[in-house]
Amino acid sequence: MRRYLTITSAVLALGIAACSSGGDADSSATPADDTDAVTSTAETSASDPPATEPAATDPAPSDPPVTESAEPDSATSEPDESPEPDESDESADDRPFDVFVPSGYDAATPTPLILLLHGYTGSGDSQEAYFNFEPLAESRGFLYVHPDGTVDARGEQFWNATDACCSFGSDAIDDEAYLLSVIEQVSADYNVDPKAVFLAGHSNGGFMSYRMACRHADTIAGIASLAGATFADTDDCAPSEPVSVLQVHGTSDDTILYEGGSIIGVQYPGAQETVDSWVAYNGCDTTPTSTPDALDLDGSIDGAESDIDALGGCEQNTAVELWTIDGGVHVPPVTADFSASVVDFLLAHPKP
Repeated sequence: MRRYLTITSAVLALGIAACSSGGDADSSATPADDTDAVTSTAETSASDPPATEPAATDPAPSDPPVTESAEPDSATSEPDESPEPDESDESADDRPFDVFVPSGYDAATPTPLILLLHGYTGSGDSQEAYFNFEPLAESRGFLYVHPDGTVDARGEQFWNATDACCSFGSDAIDDEAYLLSVIEQVSADYNVDPKAVFLAGHSNGGFMSYRMACRHADTIAGIASLAGATFADTDDCAPSEPVSVLQVHGTSDDTILYEGGSIIGVQYPGAQETVDSWVAYNGCDTTPTSTPDALDLDGSIDGAESDIDALGGCEQNTAVELWTIDGGVHVPPVTADFSASVVDFLLAHPKP
């Protein structure tokens, strides 16, 4: 059962700078030898099969969504001069969102809430088409929202997440306030369990999930990030309390590198460094426990290709885990096990 809500966002007008000096984004995924690209799923209709990553042949219907490069003409390009957003009118741009309400929802029972955040150039609908969380919301019984970011000077949707990704000159956009307002509005209309509010995101959406965990740990119980990263400077993240963290990353991701890199000269940490930061924030044991059972997260790789490193002993019964997709790319063709495993990780880690 889907119900619709519209709220007024706490964001600013859309006159923002482009991320390159007059250059258009490449329409294909660009290898990140210089580590200056960022990507996401392209917008797709939920009723249509996702497009493939760029290839010499026509895409197969079962292939994952296309990736798009945000690499500027050069790593040193400065954003174009563009009108600044109108900071005096925070309610100028309405940003509607849909709430999926499972058929078993009981207004007398506190219910978990999961927000799914798309990547750069993507949309909430395309991310749902990719991750397919809605059937899990029905079967697991959680409220579910997949909102949209705002549109930058290139006409691409983004989240103003960390310093590395992906505002490209649109730093006045307050996506923290917007996402908090989404949570507050859903909580006003439904019986949301305040101990079970979670975020999941891909690429730019993963970066944004980390920002929310850093700045609003009192609200966010846990996050899951596919191919995102936390702040490179640990001083930029000071969570007020522990937050459960799941980082999923492919070793062959050439857009957001598994080992870390930079976007337009701004560094982002690798998967292990991201996890290490949250181990420190959450007071976990520093030695990971590698589980004997691997996961099958990538449909293009035979067998169970993904290793799990779990950090125990975290404060307030939180968890920090790194799931490494051996040979996985930036937009892996995820399996049904991927989405179910991510959701189950989140739901297993509410606040105490």
